[in-house]
Amino acid sequence: MSFKFEKLIIWQDSMSFAENIFTITLNFPKEELYNLTSQIRRTSNSIALNISEGSILQSNSEFKRLFLGYSIRSIAEVVTCLYKAQNRNYINNYDFENCYNFAYKLMNHIIAFRNKLT
Repeated sequence: MSFKFEKLIIWQDSMSFAENIFTITLNFPKEELYNLTSQIRRTSNSIALNISEGSILQSNSEFKRLFLGYSIRSIAEVVTCLYKAQNRNYINNYDFENCYNFAYKLMNHIIAFRNKLT
């Protein structure tokens, strides 16, 4: 037995993405713990949280319009946090590029999934 969101690739990928972000932020300075570290962790977690929450709705239109939209906006927020982390030299270019590319791919997958919903 499983919840239907567990079968969604976008949910699985967003779970992996958030774990990757968590690992990267372990190296952020302690003075950022309640600022950038907390923000990027919360926004990366909210991607999967919104997908799972919206997937239990009876209405595909509400899932499509609201919850998948929230997930896409959270990805944009994570990307902005990644830029801030890179600008402050908290992450190297390799980690930035990997996270950025994964975020871009995930966003496009969510958009494609949203467009297929009726």
